[in-house]
Amino acid sequence: MEPDTYSFGSTIVSTFQVGRFFNGGASNIGWATSTDGGATWTNGFLPGITKLARGPYDRASDPSVAFDAKHGVWMISSLAIITGGSPPGPIRTNVVVSRSTDGGLTWEGPRMVRRGGPHSFLDKNWTACDNHPSSPFYGNCYTEFDDAGSGDLILMSTSSDGGLHWGPPRTTADQGHGLGGQPVVQPNGTVVVSILGFPSFFRAAIQAFVSTDGGQTWGKTVGISVPRTFTERAQIRNPDLPSSEVDGSGRVYVVWYDCRFEPGCSANDIVLSTSNDGVHWSPVRRVPTDPIGSGVDHFTPGIGVSSDRPTRSANIGLTYYYLPDANCTNATCLLDVGFITSRDGGATWTHHQKLAGPMNVGWLPFTTQGYMYGDYISTSLRPDTVAFPVFAVANPPRHQPAPRRVAMYTVAGGLGTATGGELSAGGLGSPGGLAAVPSAQFPRTAN
Repeated sequence: MEPDTYSFGSTIVSTFQVGRFFNGGASNIGWATSTDGGATWTNGFLPGITKLARGPYDRASDPSVAFDAKHGVWMISSLAIITGGSPPGPIRTNVVVSRSTDGGLTWEGPRMVRRGGPHSFLDKNWTACDNHPSSPFYGNCYTEFDDAGSGDLILMSTSSDGGLHWGPPRTTADQGHGLGGQPVVQPNGTVVVSILGFPSFFRAAIQAFVSTDGGQTWGKTVGISVPRTFTERAQIRNPDLPSSEVDGSGRVYVVWYDCRFEPGCSANDIVLSTSNDGVHWSPVRRVPTDPIGSGVDHFTPGIGVSSDRPTRSANIGLTYYYLPDANCTNATCLLDVGFITSRDGGATWTHHQKLAGPMNVGWLPFTTQGYMYGDYISTSLRPDTVAFPVFAVANPPRHQPAPRRVAMYTVAGGLGTATGGELSAGGLGSPGGLAAVPSAQFPRTAN
């Protein structure tokens, strides 16, 4: 579960947790790589992290993948977890990076980004690299994570040698706190990090912060929006973490789920805000996946944006999970995966497509925070703007009780994003939507 992806040229690399534990972490980190634009895939497990892969750690979690074009290195950052040992001690987490220098087909053992201390709990890492040759910081890579032992203090670490060595963790200028930050890099080298911030103990906000000096210093957190969310009756683990990307002009796109456009906050929509500098953000707009008042509940978006196209022609692919009935329960909830596209930087959108489902919520593994498919999913676009979403699909257990059977899927051949644009951002959508499309036209999925 919990996939991230990155696409560069004809190579697409995905990474994910394998073997989830009820109370946190997984048996190992898996990967799947395509070197022919998504036609075929090779997969395996990262070496040297957990004891199942001849490593020192008990569990691993939160994988994120990036590519460093200057040094020709693929990277997967993850959390390496010590559960306490014998006799039991405190749980310890380190942020590590695994490198590949042959196009994501073989991987080295992990290298340390940050070692957690006895009173820290490092969490929710994410890595991105500056792949703009015109940038003064071309070849820098940035990893964001937080220290839950210090109230989710936001930390950033930088590497300038292809992930071999990482600099000391740096805070934002205002010592900001938050969770699930995703850095992206603009063509001028400015790094913009969107995050679910915690400006006060009882308040969360979608925030951002920037660095204009290659990660030497980080600015103050600024507000994008204060989310309003509908809480499902089913026990689904779906934290409202933002997903972020940047287009060829440097415009940054941030999406999350929010109920502000629905009467009585009766369901969640996917919403969008954009910025040209990471400091000033546009008003929040609704992505028209379904009509307002439809009762469909949307969450966990993963956005992909064409990185070589200017804003007015930027192609967007957006994947998300949804419940057709927002008021369903554990016994009745059926979970689907949806996809929607824009070819004009989010000004207009196509009608959405159903990619997978229905899945019974009970087919997912149960964790301390509910039934889990992952705290995030991902969409990546090839240079020809064909999108490859990667998402977790749960299959019915063969026996009861039985281990949960959840696998990573994408769409065979990818999904085009260069056509369409019938619905305005923030519009009502079209009644009927997907139900009017014959099921034979749904793209088939490939494990």
